Amino acid sequence: MLRTLTSASVALRPRIAGWVRTMASHQLLVTPPEALLKPLSVPSRLLLGPGPSNLAPRVLAAGGLQMIGHMHKDMYQIMDEIKQGIQYLFQTRNRLTLAISGSGHSALEAALFNLLEPGDSFLVGANGIWGQRAAEIGERIGARTHQMIKDPGGHYTKQEVEEGLAQHKPVLLFLTQGESSSGVLQPLDGYGELCHRYQCLLLVDTVASLGGAPIHMDQQGIDVLYSGSQKVLNSPPGTALISFSDRAKNKIYSRKTKPYSFYLDMKWLANFWGCDDKPRMYHHTPPVISLFSLRESLALIAEEGLENSWRRHRDVTAYLHGRLQGLGLQLFVKDPTLRLPTVTTIAVPAGYDWRDIVKYLIDHFSIEITGGLGPSLGKVLRIGLLGCNATRENVDRVIEALQEALQRCPRNKL
Repeated sequence: MLRTLTSASVALRPRIAGWVRTMASHQLLVTPPEALLKPLSVPSRLLLGPGPSNLAPRVLAAGGLQMIGHMHKDMYQIMDEIKQGIQYLFQTRNRLTLAISGSGHSALEAALFNLLEPGDSFLVGANGIWGQRAAEIGERIGARTHQMIKDPGGHYTKQEVEEGLAQHKPVLLFLTQGESSSGVLQPLDGYGELCHRYQCLLLVDTVASLGGAPIHMDQQGIDVLYSGSQKVLNSPPGTALISFSDRAKNKIYSRKTKPYSFYLDMKWLANFWGCDDKPRMYHHTPPVISLFSLRESLALIAEEGLENSWRRHRDVTAYLHGRLQGLGLQLFVKDPTLRLPTVTTIAVPAGYDWRDIVKYLIDHFSIEITGGLGPSLGKVLRIGLLGCNATRENVDRVIEALQEALQRCPRNKL
């Protein structure tokens, strides 16, 4: 036997030498990057912008767990628990409820790619960047997109929505509950019923509001609801939550054309997440470790209780508002009932460059806040109190930092 193995080894030598010559037939043009030969360096910061937020310790620990296969019963159990957590946060009994492998933008695209077909009429509440993005996607699909444009800080009354429904006869209306670029909280009671009266579906973005502001998907007649993982949930960016009513599901399953995206095709995703009665089939490889973290994020809110989470965000943000006004700063949203309880917008104080203030807080206090986004750029500073970051202690820290920044940053007195 030893002689046989030796003979085989000798016979393989010319073949191995050929493999080596093939591998070395070209010299490497790119050397190992020097930066990657050093340890990873990540600064420690308190993230008080509109998101992402700091990870909760339990969520951070989940991100360090070992990988498991994504097509086995142990992973299916975790996915089922995630679905139940989403149903709790959304307050829905919809079967077609799942997590998307992607950011909040991917959930928006999943909704629009599956609900809209070329030529469909699409009505968009564009009072900030998220309405603008929804309109952009609708146009790319080929929908007849109609924007109800408002300046940052505005919201939509039922009368305004009904006028748009009557004029454009859309199959879908888009509204943002928590417009993080302007700090507006859009009322939703009665809007679903209004849409259904005009044979229109209601799609709502809750990326910046979920867990911090009340939402009742089924009772408010919302047909599609989506959110992200990186704000109140204190989870890593890269997973998104979405749910479809039976009305919306029927629209998807009666399409005349296939959705533009295979990756976001809801029929495939519904099967992959066990939302139909068929055996699960492979669709894509999800971010397994991120799903571990998302599961723990949902568990934390379930343990605290939704109403307690809503109350905590409301109370801590009210405390922030009082402290900001004590510094002489003006809140951008004038009506207290329309202020988002997770992301606060402050009118940039006269004479200051908002970038100087943001930079000062990072450089001197390791606290991150941000300026405006899209149509609110240059008009506001934004402070987020999201999930575990929504504490009075964090409010005191950011107020102390802002007070010093206003004293030290250059000011144009013209």
